[in-house]
Amino acid sequence: MKKIYLSIALLAAFNCTVAQQKSAVPQELHYNADLKAAGTSDAKTKRIDSLLQSFIDQKKASSIVGFVAKGGNVVYNKAFGYKDVENNVPASVDDYYILFSQTKAVTTVAFMTLVEKGLVSVDDPVSKYFPEISDKVATAVKEDGTFETRPVKTPMTFAHLMSHSSGIGAGVVGKARRAEMEKRNAAAGSNAPAGPGQRTGGVGTAKYLKEEMIALAKYPLGFDPGSEWNYHISTNMLAYMVELISGKSLREYVKTTILNPLGMTETDWYYEPSKMNRFVKAYSDIDGKLVPQSNKYSETTISTDQTYAEGAIGLNGPIGDYAKFCQMLLNKGEFNGKRILKPETIELMTKVNRLPAENSGGKGFQFGLGFELYNAEKKPAPEVSNTAFAWGGLYGTEYIIDPENNMIVLFYLNMPKHEPLYPRFLSKAYQLFK
Repeated sequence: MKKIYLSIALLAAFNCTVAQQKSAVPQELHYNADLKAAGTSDAKTKRIDSLLQSFIDQKKASSIVGFVAKGGNVVYNKAFGYKDVENNVPASVDDYYILFSQTKAVTTVAFMTLVEKGLVSVDDPVSKYFPEISDKVATAVKEDGTFETRPVKTPMTFAHLMSHSSGIGAGVVGKARRAEMEKRNAAAGSNAPAGPGQRTGGVGTAKYLKEEMIALAKYPLGFDPGSEWNYHISTNMLAYMVELISGKSLREYVKTTILNPLGMTETDWYYEPSKMNRFVKAYSDIDGKLVPQSNKYSETTISTDQTYAEGAIGLNGPIGDYAKFCQMLLNKGEFNGKRILKPETIELMTKVNRLPAENSGGKGFQFGLGFELYNAEKKPAPEVSNTAFAWGGLYGTEYIIDPENNMIVLFYLNMPKHEPLYPRFLSKAYQLFK
C-alpha cells in the first residue's frame, strides 16, 4: 500500500513539474517589478527619464511613452509631455495612440491562426481563394491609361502578401493609381468626407474593405511576386483574405481570436464617443516648434457605422495593451493562459527572410511574415540581437521583440513629422541590463 501511495505521490510531483514547465513563460506582465531582481537599477531607469524629458524640453516631442519588460517583468513604463499641449493636459501611460502599421502584425497573426486550423497554407496561391487576383505584370502605361502586361513568372502566394513582396500596387501601377486618386480627390474638393474608420491615404468611402480590394485586384501587378519589396497595401489584401477564409469580418475575427484572449480590451478600430478624450493629440516638430496637426485619424474612430476595417492600419490603443501582444510573441505564441499560435509558427514567421538579397528596403533589409528581421548588417541600435524582430507605425510608434535578450521594448509618439528619437531610447533600454 505504501508503494502505491509513493507511486501516486511521484506521479503527482511529475505532473506538477510538467505543468510548471508548460507555464514557464510569463502569463501576465508584472508591473512594479523589483528592479534589482530584474537585473537593473533605479539609477539606470533615471537615465531614460532624463533622455525622454530632454526630448520634451527641446520640443522634439509633444508626448512620449516608453515601455521595457524583461522576462515579463516591467522595468520601465512612463509617459512624458502632454497629450494636449494647448490645455496642458499631461500625458499618461493609459493614453490611446494611433498605431497605424502596428495593425499589420496583428492581421498577420490572425491569418496564421487560419493556417494552423488547416484552412490555408502560406504557400498557397492567393488565386485559389480569390480568382480575381491578377496574374499579369505591368510593363508600361499606355497613353489611354491602360497597361501593357506580361504573365507573372511566379504566382502570388500568401507568403508574398505577408512579406510585402506581392507586387500589388507597385511600380508603374502604383504611380498610376496614385495619380487617379489625386485626380478624383481634386474633383471631389478638399472638404469631401471620407468614410468612417482609418483609411490608407485618409481617403475613400467604401463601406467594406471588400469593395476596395475587388477594385484593386483589377490592376496588374507592379513586379513578379517575390522579386522585390513594396510596402503596405499587401496587408489590406491579406485582411480581406482573412475575411474570405474565416467567413467573419476582420474586426470580429481579430477581436475574438487575438485581442480578447490576450486581454487587449482597449485596442480596437472603433470606439464610443466617451473614449475620444483618451487619444493623444497630433503634433509635428517643424523647425524646432511643436505645430498642431490634424486629428482626423483619431476622430474617425468615433462612428456609428463600424463596418470598414483595414488590415494595414486602423488599430489604436494604449502601450500596455500592445505590450501584451509583444509578450505573446516573445513567449512563442502564448499569453494570458491562451495559446494564439504554436511555437513553430512563430519561428516560421520570424526566422526566415522572404526577400531577395537586393531590395528596395536597403542594404541588409530583411522581412519575414509580418515583421522586419534584424541581422548584423541592419539593426536600429547596436545592442539589438540578431534574433530580434519588429515594426512600427507612421506617427512614431515602435516595438521590438528580442528573444535572445528575453525582452520587449515599445516607444510611442503621435507625430507625423519628428526626428528619429527611437534609436536613442532603444539603446538606453538595452543598457538597463548592462
